[in-house]
Amino acid sequence: MSTTWALALHGGAGTIARTSMTAEAERAYRAALQTALEAGAEVLRRHGPALDAVEMAVRSLEDCPLFNAGRGAVFTHEGHHEMDASIMDGRTGLAGAVAGVRTVQNPIRAARLVMEHTDHVLLAYPGADELARQHNLPTQPAEYFFTQHRYDQLQEALKEGKMRLDHSEAKQPNEDPKKKMGTVGAVARDQHGHLAAATSTGGMTNKRYSRIGDSPIIGSGTWADNRTCAISCTGHGEYFLRAVVAHDIACLMEYRGLSLAEACRIVVHDKLAPVGGEGGLVAVDSAGHVALPFNSEGMYRASLTDTTPIYIGVYGDEG
Repeated sequence: MSTTWALALHGGAGTIARTSMTAEAERAYRAALQTALEAGAEVLRRHGPALDAVEMAVRSLEDCPLFNAGRGAVFTHEGHHEMDASIMDGRTGLAGAVAGVRTVQNPIRAARLVMEHTDHVLLAYPGADELARQHNLPTQPAEYFFTQHRYDQLQEALKEGKMRLDHSEAKQPNEDPKKKMGTVGAVARDQHGHLAAATSTGGMTNKRYSRIGDSPIIGSGTWADNRTCAISCTGHGEYFLRAVVAHDIACLMEYRGLSLAEACRIVVHDKLAPVGGEGGLVAVDSAGHVALPFNSEGMYRASLTDTTPIYIGVYGDEG
């Protein structure tokens, strides 16, 4: 039976071990992933566009304090939040992104605003926040983005004097900072055959100098093209930036005729892993095939199509 619509999403990749996850925390993560999946799937069931579906799924994840995006964003070295997001329409090739926003409740909405209401692709703070205010997007004070868990992570990182990438629950005192990657994202194929992708992140715990990773960069963290695939990445952003991961997968499909699964395998496992580029991605192709590859210990992930049941995974040995 052919698939008419498909949706996949992620909530970050990295060291996600059963030994460090309480049963209560795991249930909370799985429930949040399912809520976001249903938010996007409802759009697709009603014959809505893939662009709306990925936005709705990512907005749900941004509103959940468990994930490093929106309300659950990590703290910078200076003790505030700098959030990045991007979105791309596979039908038109248009894209929008924001970097370093501080007050926008849902950065993914600001990214779509850039795509649909400006002549630009990427806007940064403070201009991106000002555009959001001008278009009456919901904004929030700093207190809205505060979570004790993220604040404690900043204090730990400051004490250790080094940056951390983060997304998950319990943190060990001497973990490699590259073991914790936090981003949320979604990809979809709608019933009209159109693809879309969206990605959002709070960045890196204790980051300095307005550092920006791959999440708001079209071609690295996000890509969508009806001819090939839609991709949303999560991982150590510097590696994903240098490898232009999302676009590289699309190119392998377009120029070499590879399947979605094979193109993802080559980039995630053969290209990224050997150089230390830890993380993963979610992907869907023009036929509705879904791929959820990662080379880390785990990745918060979920998928659903009109012909397959809900799948939710956390650890590396699931599915």
